[in-house]
Amino acid sequence: MSDLRPRSNRSAHTAGIARHGQLKKSSPWPAILKFLGAALVVVLVSGASLGAIVVSQIKDNLTTVTLVSEETQGPPPSIGAYSGGFNILIVGSDKCEDDSGCAGRGSAELNDVTMLLHVSADQTNAVAVSIPRDLVVPIPSCPQADGTGTTSAMSARPINETLYYGGLPCTVLTVEALTGLDIQFAGLITFNGVIEMSNAVGGVDVCVDGPIRDKYTGLVMDAAGTYKLTGSDALAFLRTRHGVGDGSDLTRISSQQVYLSSLVRTLKSAETLGDPIKIYNLAKAATGSMTLSKNFSNIDTLASIALALKDIPLEKVTFVQFPGTTGVGGAYQGKVAPVKAKVERLFDLIRSDTPFALAGVGDDRGSAADPNAPVVEAPVPDPAATVDPNATAPGTTAPAETPLEVLDVKGQTAADYTCSVANR
Repeated sequence: MSDLRPRSNRSAHTAGIARHGQLKKSSPWPAILKFLGAALVVVLVSGASLGAIVVSQIKDNLTTVTLVSEETQGPPPSIGAYSGGFNILIVGSDKCEDDSGCAGRGSAELNDVTMLLHVSADQTNAVAVSIPRDLVVPIPSCPQADGTGTTSAMSARPINETLYYGGLPCTVLTVEALTGLDIQFAGLITFNGVIEMSNAVGGVDVCVDGPIRDKYTGLVMDAAGTYKLTGSDALAFLRTRHGVGDGSDLTRISSQQVYLSSLVRTLKSAETLGDPIKIYNLAKAATGSMTLSKNFSNIDTLASIALALKDIPLEKVTFVQFPGTTGVGGAYQGKVAPVKAKVERLFDLIRSDTPFALAGVGDDRGSAADPNAPVVEAPVPDPAATVDPNATAPGTTAPAETPLEVLDVKGQTAADYTCSVANR
């Protein structure tokens, strides 16, 4: 692995880190662009603007799969024709892409990353829910991936087995049953996609609060600081579990959100949007490394989704972790159990498109607020500007805004600058 150099020094956190229940196996698969919806976002709209030849090249890259819900439906309308919001499921596969094999991994293909992106009906906010790979859930009967029949329903199995039992369509059916949300679009991405997309944007800045040396992924970050990660370094950062938090997959998710929020800021920056070559490379990397549901692969639909996503403000893009806990016995022994009250409230708000606030930034175990985050100054009013006729008259009080409900779930927004907490 190439040497990494910190871009700026950070003071290490001195508070003790509570040890969390350890999950049994170390996942070789990384988190990937859980917010690939966001990557596709800017990408495909800008890619479409490059002309018919470029769009054709991007389309030729696509691999598709048919979801169960698509088997009885005609061609979907564009996103703009939907009366409500829409949902995209992004799944990361641990499939070995090395012809010589991958040490520590069996032949079964599992979904070690499962992320649901919900966009509100008015397209003003988005919530991305990361579902722990070891969350034990009911798995419904699914069509087998080889088309030979269906699997039997199971009452309690880790969600990352759904890709093995029935491919992407089975993961979609399971998440729909788990969340009560209809999933219109789905995409599957592999290791190579992470590497190519981090290279396409010129690297992603991530902050760590101390040195990380993970022998399992090969990640070496010698000191606290901010590093620009590309290629295999970006992959190793997303993969590292033993190097961050308490070594569990739950704190790894929080650490991955450090990368994802920075990725979204990078995608929406002028340096990305203003560079046609970077946009084209990103479009090719995204579509060339993914398997998309049939209706998701339509170029017009992709462009409509990108248009819906690209103008959502950073502070309205919220990453949350599906509420879960370890240390529960029975079917949840060594795995993750849902915290039912928190799960129900979270998805009640998501289904009703009700914005909410988070109790904090990060979880202070896998990620924490960056003490050196840039300060955003409030704009100075222009005294020569035209007076807003709808402004509150002098001497009167503007109507109070309804405060957002604060949820006790782990996460952050794309506008939050955070650092991964090194496992000490």
